Amino acid sequence: METEKIILGIDPGTIVMGYGILQQKGKELSILRMGVLKLGKLDNQALKLKKIFERMLEIIEEYKPDEMAIEAPFFGKNVQSMLKLGRAQGVAMAAALYRDIPIFEYAPRTIKQTITGNGNASKEQVSKMLQAMLRFKEVPEFFDATDALAAAVCHHLDRGKDVNYTKPKHSRKSASSQWTQFVKQNPDRLTKIP
Repeated sequence: METEKIILGIDPGTIVMGYGILQQKGKELSILRMGVLKLGKLDNQALKLKKIFERMLEIIEEYKPDEMAIEAPFFGKNVQSMLKLGRAQGVAMAAALYRDIPIFEYAPRTIKQTITGNGNASKEQVSKMLQAMLRFKEVPEFFDATDALAAAVCHHLDRGKDVNYTKPKHSRKSASSQWTQFVKQNPDRLTKIP
């Protein structure tokens, strides 16, 4: 039986947020849409978050994705930038959760590794590899759109082995057994204390 699924990929941001919508029919992948939400003209952080939430709901209503794949914020030196990026990610995730869509989070390095075979690949390299894989000609103005699409493709190829932020219904596992399972499945996400 041929499986069908729509995956919404998100590259969170507070100036430009990318999104890509991927349709899977069996082993075939096709792009339904990719684009960006430009937020630079809004000077109020709360208004940016409101706009992200509203736009995510519109996209979800229009395309009815089965799952969301989102790029995790990377840890940088600028704490304020990280905080803003985390808020943008959280609002996008809240919109998906509001519509009961399972969310899967992937580290930027994991996405690059999955798409190009190189965890240090540039945005241009990721975009070119996606062009070859999905056979699209026009490269978007912002790499945020192809980064979002890369998250969706990564999820498709990874089959949801990374972090899933929704609990399975009727799960009777204790929190400690769920944590133990997470640790076993994600040894690279743990920090060793000297």
